[in-house]
Amino acid sequence: MIHLIPGDPVRAALGVTAPPDLVDARREALGLNDPLGVQFVDYVRSLFSGDLGVSMTSGVPVSETIGQRLPATASLAVAAFVVVMLAAIPLGLAMAVLTRGGRRRSTELGFTSTSAVVTAIPEFLLAVGLVFVFGVTLGWFPVAGRSDAASYVLPVVALALGPALLMARIVRVEALAVMDEDFVRTARAKRLPPLRVYLRHVFPNALTSTLTIGGLLLSGMIVGTVLVENVFAWPGMGMTIVSSILAKDYPVVQGIVLVYGAAVLLMNLVVDVLLAVADPRSTIREG
Repeated sequence: MIHLIPGDPVRAALGVTAPPDLVDARREALGLNDPLGVQFVDYVRSLFSGDLGVSMTSGVPVSETIGQRLPATASLAVAAFVVVMLAAIPLGLAMAVLTRGGRRRSTELGFTSTSAVVTAIPEFLLAVGLVFVFGVTLGWFPVAGRSDAASYVLPVVALALGPALLMARIVRVEALAVMDEDFVRTARAKRLPPLRVYLRHVFPNALTSTLTIGGLLLSGMIVGTVLVENVFAWPGMGMTIVSSILAKDYPVVQGIVLVYGAAVLLMNLVVDVLLAVADPRSTIREG
């Protein structure tokens, strides 16, 4: 797909004033004159030897570029995920308790409506709104760059707000289903403290769906950092891949896409393992 972008990456790297013979020599050295199938085979062969190639624009190895940018992206995604879990699980449980048995219809309607609207807002649009309100208008937080803890606030909120409300809705639905089970009724009949009933009996049995959705959300947050990083000028892989696409820097784009894909697969694997440990009924554990 990256080869379908119009333009010559070598000409973009060397500039419009570069002589044609220099451009041709550079293309030959990079193997861009070979058929696309040959280029693909050569790239895959290099991958198996641990070589992601060299940037066409900077001449820096792609692995070094990724190594420099990955910590900023990972820290942003992990911080947003922690915020999601810390906010969504208590909120979902609280809403389940408040609206159990059809009580407080107005509270339920307000929660579901608000969460649906906020979840539908794209992350980059939410980020722009946060920058305008809390960065430009109020001046409470920095609007660009990665420096101190305050610089994390707006990008983390932009990434975490929608997923947190989505997960809270999932937690609420699962908790309500568990509250109707016989073992919860038995716990209440024993006059156990309500907090113990919810934490010891309700939440662990609603954990399976929470873990599944949490893994999907973390995978989505890793990829979602691309647009958010560009809004906040965050020095991570998101900004790098966008600038590399504009510069038609094939090796950098391909290397970063592979890292994002590997991260999503890794998150799915971790979730499957956690489900096997947490849920004895898991088919993975039975196998």
